[in-house]
Amino acid sequence: MEEIREMCLSDIEAVLRIEKGSFSLPWSAAAFENELNNPDTFYYVWTEDNEPMGYAGFWKILTDGNITNIAFSQSARGQGRGQKLVAFLKEKAGQMGITAMTLEVRKSNAAAIAVYQKNGFQIAGMRKDYYRKPAEDALIMWAEIKKEETQ
Repeated sequence: MEEIREMCLSDIEAVLRIEKGSFSLPWSAAAFENELNNPDTFYYVWTEDNEPMGYAGFWKILTDGNITNIAFSQSARGQGRGQKLVAFLKEKAGQMGITAMTLEVRKSNAAAIAVYQKNGFQIAGMRKDYYRKPAEDALIMWAEIKKEETQ
């Protein structure tokens, strides 16, 4: 059975495997522990039979949200889960009073950009040389959270 639930400390080991398989500069266990202990940070895992297959999180900054990361294991990609998880984040954020969300994405990550655009995100700017390993620009994307997305 698949479900999306709040991430907990016991998920970090599985999340680190996903993180390492997804990013050239993965976050550490300590970074995730800090995020989970921050009252303005919200992380969720997509599980199948209670095993994390993906995760995502965002920061709440007053009435704005910033998606920090989203990733799935190799076997869980390309099946529409990313789009559903982004929609879930927007819904949760809207329920918290967040009215807009932002994120950064590698300029070359066409699949992720398409997922974000399907969820109402638009390109709002660029951060030159934002990423390392390899060096690459980041697109800044922004989306308004509409009331109907929060119900």
